[in-house]
Amino acid sequence: MSDPTPLTPLAPPAVHPTAIVAAGACLSPGVVVGPHCVVSSKATIGPGTILENHVTVMGNVRIGAHNRIFPNAVLGADPQDVSYRGSDTRVEIGDDNVIREGVTINRASEKEDGVTVVGSRNFLMACCHVAHDCRIGDGVIIANGTLLGGHVRIHSHASLSGGVAVHHWATIGGYAFVAGLSRVLHDVPPYMLCDGAPARPRCVNVVALRRGGFAPGTVEAVTEAHRLLYRARVGQAQAREILRSQSMLLPEVEAVLQFLSNQQEGRHGRALPRRRAA
Repeated sequence: MSDPTPLTPLAPPAVHPTAIVAAGACLSPGVVVGPHCVVSSKATIGPGTILENHVTVMGNVRIGAHNRIFPNAVLGADPQDVSYRGSDTRVEIGDDNVIREGVTINRASEKEDGVTVVGSRNFLMACCHVAHDCRIGDGVIIANGTLLGGHVRIHSHASLSGGVAVHHWATIGGYAFVAGLSRVLHDVPPYMLCDGAPARPRCVNVVALRRGGFAPGTVEAVTEAHRLLYRARVGQAQAREILRSQSMLLPEVEAVLQFLSNQQEGRHGRALPRRRAA
């Protein structure tokens, strides 16, 4: 058997003459820093990441590999929180993200663990705002002009359409979809399509589940759970028993029921303040 073809090493970092990269910044091989970018001394940028032009990386920011960051994005600015007292909080961004024009991702406040997190393979469209202490999973799509308040959680494979406003401390479950111009005041359960002001679960996000490879039986079970909970309004306990009797109490259905239990134990329809109080 022949030896595998060796990987081509990445070129050294390429920094445009008009860019400003502070001493102490760590640029991995293959990084491209385009015209008029500004990179702070505490920044770490992973291999193959491209800063197109006029990108600002402020403070303690760690960016993974093969991200593409478009003009006028600002990553790592101070949290917009009047209680912030200047501690060295940070932003962590994973791999293979697309961060479009004018996106802002703020560093964390001092109210949680001091980090704002964006996972991997996400697509943040133009003029989105990710506030302090947010945590975004993997494979998330956030469309133009969507605003995330502080401490928001977005689980993997969720999608938010354009102009959505998400209240601070709200959670959006995995594979959920939030329609454009919605006002998210409460947690959004996984697998649901939500719409409105305030946003409410309208149906199951069947398209995302099918694209995500969920079995037809799983989609049917989640759809039946939605019908019982939001159409028939039988309550969680009775819905659980009905779904069990129909052999539909699958892990995905359990995840929805547990999400709703956590939400009800929180305050104002949001589970996270429960942890904050604790």
